[in-house]
Amino acid sequence: MQYDAIVVGGSFAGISAATYIARARQKVLVIDAGKPRNRFAEASHGFFGHDGNAPAAMIANARAQLLSYPNVTFVAGEAFSAAQGPNGFEITLDTGQSAHATRIVLATGVVDDLPDFPGLRERWGKTVIHCPYCHGFEFNGAPLGVLATSPMSLHQAELVPDWGPVTFFTNKTTDLDDAARAQLARRHVVIEPGKVAGLEGAAPNLTGVRLENGRVVPVAALFVGAPIRMASPLAHQLGCAFDETPMGSIIRTGPDKQTSVLGVYAAGDAARVPHSVAWAVADGVTAGVSLHRASVMQAVAA
Repeated sequence: MQYDAIVVGGSFAGISAATYIARARQKVLVIDAGKPRNRFAEASHGFFGHDGNAPAAMIANARAQLLSYPNVTFVAGEAFSAAQGPNGFEITLDTGQSAHATRIVLATGVVDDLPDFPGLRERWGKTVIHCPYCHGFEFNGAPLGVLATSPMSLHQAELVPDWGPVTFFTNKTTDLDDAARAQLARRHVVIEPGKVAGLEGAAPNLTGVRLENGRVVPVAALFVGAPIRMASPLAHQLGCAFDETPMGSIIRTGPDKQTSVLGVYAAGDAARVPHSVAWAVADGVTAGVSLHRASVMQAVAA
């Protein structure tokens, strides 16, 4: 079936893009695999008018509002492949179904490559978290930890003390020079050089970080800025350019959220660093409006 636009990803960025495309009276298909990045979190914070609401409920409500537009089609499934043809793009689902559109929006998200040690995954999104602005206030004043996982971990360790006293777990993976140690000292961060062996407490609660030597450092939450990778191969398949960041690769976009491939837009976590629900929504709006304007400009020029 032919659409004006296909949006791959039905979370905050994707639904926002699709809503603006639909309101421009374009025929739009949304394909969603049902695996939003923040599905592990019980509440989303810092988003205008929705502070503390459950992400799943926010997405469900937004989807219901989107589907009230008669020019919107929603398909639950995973977009398996994407290809460019003479008249636009073809998206094929894992079911074998395919759809065609003049333009597409990739709101496919990212996957966090979490460290592999006991007790971490079952706490992810609850007491093992990545964003202090999104989740830090709920641990206001409690002992906090930051785990070294990437070049950005030092910056995170400098940032988090505004939410509580911090221990920086270098985990024998990060060497700190004198300048870095001085920066952390100015923020009253305790440096723990020992190797992390696991987490303590009745999950999803967290009471401490257990080191290899058996010692437990009390913490109520552990910040982990894990490296990211694309949750979908579509951008690679289409030949989109990528930018390298300290957190991992993201899809390169311009101010209008168009990628290096004409007619392909990208929004949300797959196309920006840093991340938040509010930024994902803003990116989605930008992508949706830009996509429609591009179709108008093409028609005017024809």
